[in-house]
Amino acid sequence: MDPVKLGQGKGLSTLNDREREFPYQQADFEHVRQKIYNHAGISLADHKKDLVYNRLVRRLRALKLDSFKGYLEYLDSAPTEMSQFVNAMTTNLTSFYREAHHFEYLSNIYIPQLAKSGQRKLRIWSSACSVGEEPYSIAISLLEAGISMEQWDIKILATDIDTDVLATAKEGIYPINRVDSLSLARKKLGFLRGKDRHSDKVIVKPSLKELLHFEHCNLMESWDIQEKLDVIFCRNVMIYFDKETQTRLLDRMTGLLKPGGMLFIGHSESPARSMKDYQLLGRTMYQKRQA
Repeated sequence: MDPVKLGQGKGLSTLNDREREFPYQQADFEHVRQKIYNHAGISLADHKKDLVYNRLVRRLRALKLDSFKGYLEYLDSAPTEMSQFVNAMTTNLTSFYREAHHFEYLSNIYIPQLAKSGQRKLRIWSSACSVGEEPYSIAISLLEAGISMEQWDIKILATDIDTDVLATAKEGIYPINRVDSLSLARKKLGFLRGKDRHSDKVIVKPSLKELLHFEHCNLMESWDIQEKLDVIFCRNVMIYFDKETQTRLLDRMTGLLKPGGMLFIGHSESPARSMKDYQLLGRTMYQKRQA
């Protein structure tokens, strides 16, 4: 997931107060900025003010409120609105096999190395899975590596803070053009052609879905992960956190990884913390050093 990708797409123009449908003051923006930082660790720059307005205005309409001040008062008094607030403030830019070299390293090098060592248990976390294209790409990559699901104990945990995209991910049904860039072999490994009302869709194969467990997760809160992990994908998330938050997140993830485990980050990210615990294996690919 790319949370709060507010610098792209709609809402780029600067609005003055007379052009706005609802009253919206600097104090309202500061309140929003503090709320999303406290809850999700996301740091909003000053120039995001108009873009935040455009993201939240739909919630005002849905709730029949007449000002941002009224919405923020409602948000403070109604905890159930927080998930809607977070969903409104996040945009999810993703695709199957995005940053393909990560998946190719998994299938061509990392998984064969584990298999050669005799390992038959695999735990992977897609920590910001968006609509599911990242974790399903991971699962297809495991099959490409020649893993037998009967002989391996495989679990892929796929989490996101946005409840709407998680619902899409769990369903595993996508417009057919989402897989246009995939090879025929990958399409056959991962998908079935939809029928009837889903005739213009592809559906993730049930055998692939069985490898995944989807769960809501705020990376700033506690994580319900009981086992050490072999692989963590945390891509295109940290760029929206300040340096202190990045460091805390990486420290926690490092503690969860097994020695020899892999951490994959986004192409535009550079870790804030020291990566002395890792060996850099290639562009945005880090392997935790053996103890």
